Amino acid sequence: MNAKEFKIERMTCHHCVMAVENELREAGFEKFEVEIGLAKVKYDNSVEKKKQIISAIEEAGYRVVKSN
Repeated sequence: MNAKEFKIERMTCHHCVMAVENELREAGFEKFEVEIGLAKVKYDNSVEKKKQIISAIEEAGYRVVKSN
């Protein structure tokens, strides 16, 4: 299992953090930490999983600007 960081634009408060957490949880991810402007997610290192994470963050209304 790998951990990846996703830098996120337009997050300004705890409500934003909760929105991203909820979307990641609904997408089936269990191991993550979210703070304003950043999500750290542990998942099997596959392109499909990375796309799911980005999609979940975007569904919460934010944009991933960088992932590593």
